[in-house]
Amino acid sequence: MMDSLILRTATRLLLALMVLFSVFILWRGHNEPGGGFVGGLVCAVAFALHALAFGVAEMRKVLVLDPRTILAAGLAMGIVSGLFAAPGGDTFMTARWIIFTDENGAKGLALGTPVLFDIGVYLVVVGGLMAMIQSLMEEDL
Repeated sequence: MMDSLILRTATRLLLALMVLFSVFILWRGHNEPGGGFVGGLVCAVAFALHALAFGVAEMRKVLVLDPRTILAAGLAMGIVSGLFAAPGGDTFMTARWIIFTDENGAKGLALGTPVLFDIGVYLVVVGGLMAMIQSLMEEDL
């Protein structure tokens, strides 16, 4: 933990912005550069900055869930996203899509299993990095 008024003040402002930006990168990255891995890195850096400014105990309060739980949820989501292809007889991880149309039949929003997989990767990266950062910062005490 660093005892810096400037760092603590900036972290209070930046944490929410960085998490929001990481979610933006996650959603944007499905069809463009970015996605679950890069978004997860940005989110983990936000919480690491918070831990650096306020300490690991305070970071745990903000994070709410244990990092290993987040990691496990991400792994489960990644595996489940691959199982949606099984009922159709396709191989594991074959993409499935739900395409929403408007009243005129024009294609609109398309959601698919790759989005679930990206969210799973996001959670694995956040959970894994936060577990490592938490262990390293507690070791330093």
